[in-house]
Amino acid sequence: MSGGLPPRDQLKLPLQRAVPTGAAGFVRSDCNAEAARVLDRWPDAAGQVMAICGPAGCGKSHLAAIWAERVGAVPLHGAEAALADPLELEHRPVLLDIAQDADDETLFHLINLAQAEGGALLLVSRPSPRQWSVQVPDLRSRLDSLRVVAMEPPDDLVLAAILRTRFAERSIAPGDGVIDYLVRRIDRSAAAAADIVTRLDAEHRPVTRVLARQVLEAADESGDLFD
Repeated sequence: MSGGLPPRDQLKLPLQRAVPTGAAGFVRSDCNAEAARVLDRWPDAAGQVMAICGPAGCGKSHLAAIWAERVGAVPLHGAEAALADPLELEHRPVLLDIAQDADDETLFHLINLAQAEGGALLLVSRPSPRQWSVQVPDLRSRLDSLRVVAMEPPDDLVLAAILRTRFAERSIAPGDGVIDYLVRRIDRSAAAAADIVTRLDAEHRPVTRVLARQVLEAADESGDLFD
C-alpha cells in the first residue's frame, strides 16, 4: 500500500485539549518578570493606583486579569468605564484596561475612589499614562506621579508559548522543531505569531519545518509579512 498517513503529531487534531487560560496560561519570563513580581504582592496598602504598560500582545491584559481574579477587582474597559455604577466600585479594587480611552472625568473619579478603604486602581494601556492626552491639570499631575511598570515585547520563551497557544486554538499539532524555527524568524510580537499560524493553517497540510519555510518565504516575497 503506497502513501500512508502523516505521523499523528503532524495531523490537525479535532480533539486537541483545551488551551490553558488564567494563571495556568501565563508564561513568566524576563520580558514580564517585573510586572508579574509587582502584581503578585500589590496592592500592599489602601488607596493605591498603579499602571502597567507595554506593546500590543505583550501579555499585559492577561497578567492584569490574573491580578483581578486574585483580588476580586471589578473589570472595566476603556470608554465603557463611564457607564459603571460608582456604588459598585466603592471600597473595591478596580481594573481599567485600555485605560487611555477613558475620559478625563471617569479617570479622575476612579483615582479618587481608589483612595477609600479597600480601594485600588490598576490601569492597563499601551502607552504610559505620562503620554496620555488629558485636559484636566490636576489629572495630569496625578497621572504623571503614578507608579508605572513597563512590559517588554515577547522574548523567545513567551513567543514560543504564544505560538503554541495559536496552534492549539486551531487544533494544530506542529511537527518537531517548527516552533523553534518560527521563533528565530518572525517578528517578536503576538500579531506576527497569529499571522504566521493563520497562513500555515490555510495550507491545509501537516505543519512541518519545510512548510514553515515555504510559507515564510512566500510571505517575504509578497512583502506582507510582519517584520
